[in-house]
This record gives sequence, C-alpha cells and structure tokens, in this order.
Amino acid sequence: MSSNKSEKKVTANTLDLEVKDAQFIFETVWNSLRNEYGQNNLQFPKEIFWLNGAPGAGKGTQTSFIMRFRDLTAPPILVSELLDSPEANRLKDAGMMAGDREVIELVISKLLDPVYQSGAIVDGFPRTQVQVECLKLLYIKLMELRNSYINAKVEQYYNKPIFHIIVLFVDEAESVRRQLYRGKLTYEFNQQVKETGVGEEVNIRKTDLDEITARNRYRTFKEITYQSLKSLRVLFHYHFVNAHGSEEAVQERIVEELKYQSSLELDQSTYDRLSPIPIASQIVRHARQELIDRLDFYEKNHSGLFKNVVDLVKGKFLPIILRHSISGFAVINSEEEVFNDDLALAMFIDIFSERGYRATVDLRKVEVPDRIDPETYTIINRVKVVYRFRITFPGCEIRRG
Repeated sequence: MSSNKSEKKVTANTLDLEVKDAQFIFETVWNSLRNEYGQNNLQFPKEIFWLNGAPGAGKGTQTSFIMRFRDLTAPPILVSELLDSPEANRLKDAGMMAGDREVIELVISKLLDPVYQSGAIVDGFPRTQVQVECLKLLYIKLMELRNSYINAKVEQYYNKPIFHIIVLFVDEAESVRRQLYRGKLTYEFNQQVKETGVGEEVNIRKTDLDEITARNRYRTFKEITYQSLKSLRVLFHYHFVNAHGSEEAVQERIVEELKYQSSLELDQSTYDRLSPIPIASQIVRHARQELIDRLDFYEKNHSGLFKNVVDLVKGKFLPIILRHSISGFAVINSEEEVFNDDLALAMFIDIFSERGYRATVDLRKVEVPDRIDPETYTIINRVKVVYRFRITFPGCEIRRG
C-alpha cells in the first residue's frame, strides 16, 4: 500500500514539474513570436488536425486521406522534417525525441504561415507531457485571442479554435512488423535506384532496419507519448483510432471519429455568445498568485480586520476543525458580527485556501422570538443572521485490521 502511495506521489510531483516547465516554455515561445510578428499578426489556422500515433500506424498514408476528406490544400506540417538538425537526427536514430522547446517553437511558428489559414495537419505532435501541456496552453491562448478581437475589423482572422485530435494505435507486434517491412521496401527501392540510376534514394530510418531499435521506438511511444496524449481529454473529446486492418477500414474509423468530434463543437456564434464566461482552467491558471496578492493586500490595507478574522479562525474555528480531522469535513455555524462585512468573509475563505483547505459559506436568516408587544400581546420576532461554513480537507486514513 505504501509503495503505491509513494509511486502516485512521485507521478504527481513529476506531472507538476512538467506543467511548470510547459508554462515557462510556452510563455517564452509565445512572447518571442509576439515580439517578432506583432500581436495583430498572430493569426492561426481555422482548424488544426493534430495527428499522432504509434510507429508504423500509417500516419503518412492517412494524412493524405484527411487532406482529401477535409479539402485541405496546404502541405502537412511534418515534425520529423522540422527537426532535421544533426542533433535531432541522432536522437531519432536512437529511437528517442528532440527537446520540447525546439519542437514547440518550430511547430507554433510554422502554423503562422498564411498558407495554413484555412486548415493544417500537424503530423507527430504532441509527443511528450510538456508538449501536451503546451498544446492545451495554445488552445486557451487562441480562445483568448478570439475573445479579444470579437467585433473588431480583423475578427475574421481570429476564429474559434478547432482542434481535432487523431491518434492511430497499433500494438507492439504490429508496429515492429510494419517498421521493419517499411525499412525492407525502402532499402530495396534505394538499391534499385543505385543499380538503374533512375529516381532518387529515400532516407531510411535506422529504426526501420533493426528490430531492437524498432521496439525501443514503440516503447518510447507507449511509455511517453501514449500516456501523455490521454491527458488531452481534459480539454478535448476524442478516441484512439484502431489502425489495425486495411487502409479503407482505418479511413472509415477516422471519418467516424471526425464526425464524433465535430458533433461536440459549438458553432461560431454560440461560442462567441458564451465566450465572456471564462472556462475553469483559465480561472485557476493564476489562482495561487492572485490569492497571495489578495492576502498581502488585506495585511497592508485592512490589517485590523484581517487580524480579527485570523484570530477568530485560530480561536473558534480551528478547535472544531481539529476534532473533525479524521473525516476531513466540518460544518460550523457562526453569528459573529464581523462577518457582516463582506470583506471579512472574503478574507476567511482566502485564509483557508492558502492553508490548503476548501471553505464555502452560505447565509441563513432565522426569525427568533424577541419580545412581546405590550399593547397587542403579540410576539415580535427579530431576524438572526447565521453564517454556515463548510470546511473540507484531506482526512486521516485509519488503518484497520
């Protein structure tokens, strides 16, 4: 049990670091592009097909099909071609991947080419958790761009972002078989070119010539890319496409998948109507920093009230919370007049948030007998204001047996 907990903790910590790395990389790349092109020229494709999959799953073949099916004329963006530096080639030959910063900068820059205005296919991105997080950040940034240019003269160039996620999947045995078969055909073709002098030789992956490196390439996909791609479902609706079987059968599955994804896309006008309401991820992105700023503001500008609320939390609320440490949940009623000030309520919630709790409050007004009218002998009630606080936090697990 303790081993599983420690593994989960390591995984969570690793993910946190990757998210932070992605935020730094993306902001650096985005600011660089904004300085180079200018804010008004950051115009991205109307829709983008992010095509990924296991080695040998048929991405190249299906790219041509998707282009015909969606009437796209611009050539696909092949990440493998963008990364044609000697260092990147050494990594690819070993079945590994190039650096995230390099990949992200090249991909996002390429998408700004006007030739992709109506749509683009990106083959081979994202492949790591950092790249996945950057893709999420790109989507959010494009939504913000659209929202900022609604009703502007250039509105038509800032469409609602439409991201289609297509992941072709085959198992390891089929992947290795296809990689080696592709290597065999390419090798035979190159030999024929050498013998006849007709045509040009084709680059051949070293992973397509050796079973061990072919398996390493698949395992890199399964252990890094596959796991990372699953987290994209936080923002996007998609299924992995079974790439086993004939080319036609796979194409039918891709069409069904694209229909499914399109059925979940809002129309532009509907999107624009809803866009002033921020999505949850936008709200929480800078929540920690904003919380710190608010607490510092309370201390600097309302130090007396802030002290009163903190003392109230320590003296009256904390003892009750400690008695509920096992359940991780406490409901506390209070009639303290300090809470009649809305700012005090905001302070209360922020104090608990900073300490790792979740605090919510609702107000209840209760009529209670106050006095007897001496003339009519009727009971006159007064309104009692009761604040009900709900405090939740990770409870204590008790070992049994």
